[in-house]
Amino acid sequence: MPVTVGQTGRAFGAHTAGTVTGVTTIHDRRFAELDTSTLYSIMQLRAVVFVVEQDIVYTDPDGRDSEDGTRHVFVDEPGGGIATYLRLLAEADGSHRIGRVVTDQAHRGQGLAGKLIEHVHRSTSGRITLHAQVHLEAWYRSLGYERTGPDFDDEGLPHVPMERLPG
Repeated sequence: MPVTVGQTGRAFGAHTAGTVTGVTTIHDRRFAELDTSTLYSIMQLRAVVFVVEQDIVYTDPDGRDSEDGTRHVFVDEPGGGIATYLRLLAEADGSHRIGRVVTDQAHRGQGLAGKLIEHVHRSTSGRITLHAQVHLEAWYRSLGYERTGPDFDDEGLPHVPMERLPG
């Protein structure tokens, strides 16, 4: 079920130039709630950004998308497709892990991914972890995340482990 946020006709009160007209809804769905068109759009966006733009050769469908506790959080485009997306995994220790944070190139710089993360903060209790690309560490710190260990390589890109504690 979608969660309506922000002001009607504007992308969460973000920049008006380049705004996805009418985007005011964050969708938060389990795998079984995704229709095939939406799932295709999610996978397409992840492939375009991670495989093509970032030149990462890996198996994106890792089996975790369809786990019972996994949530798919996104903003769709009015004409179809996905403007921004993240995946939230439920971990065995009770924490949650944000991953696959991605924004379509046409919608970057509007604060959309930050709005998805804020939605996760409001709708998820407990500890939240993530593996940030190193160049995004300061951005994640601005959202309340702290580094929890040294840099590491993930598919050829330097990453840093981070977490946000409850409260």
